[in-house]
Amino acid sequence: MSFRSRMVVMSGLLVAAAAAGPAWADLKIGVVQYSRLMQESPQAKAAQDALRGEFAGKQKELQTQQAALKAKEEQLQKDGATMTLEQRNKMEKDLRDGNRELQQKYQEYQDDFNARQNEELSKLQKALVEEVQTFAQGEKFDLVLADGVIFTTPSLDITPQVLAALQAHGVRAPAAGSSSGAAKPAAPPKSK
Repeated sequence: MSFRSRMVVMSGLLVAAAAAGPAWADLKIGVVQYSRLMQESPQAKAAQDALRGEFAGKQKELQTQQAALKAKEEQLQKDGATMTLEQRNKMEKDLRDGNRELQQKYQEYQDDFNARQNEELSKLQKALVEEVQTFAQGEKFDLVLADGVIFTTPSLDITPQVLAALQAHGVRAPAAGSSSGAAKPAAPPKSK
């Protein structure tokens, strides 16, 4: 598109916007910081806590297994010189097998954790969008913007009001095994 064509299109848009000026004056527009809702809403915090609780047992089991392997490795380093070749080879094989098994269990744990986190994150996002829509309809907003806003005045930011509405609804007890959040699984064990 040439410079002249762009200027004609821009002029047309400006004329259309000027003609619609009175209609724009009646619009009620709000902006919501969606990431803030995802971090600060009681529903997000409860989901995060529930997810951590759901996976705490498995995480502890992996940490215990990792500590046992580390102790075995330290014993091999300490006593390796006094062991027979057969004893040392057997202990080294046990360590390799144990590390391989731990890596596999850790990968399964990570996959399960990520799947549950994504599942619950999806539920949370849906609930937050519904709350924003309900709030906007109740307050007679014509337009509510979220991600992608580069600048807004504080008077347009409705995030605090939506957070207050979320807090007013309280946290419902999650269904068995249901939660979300940014809980992170334990660090992967180091393989030898």
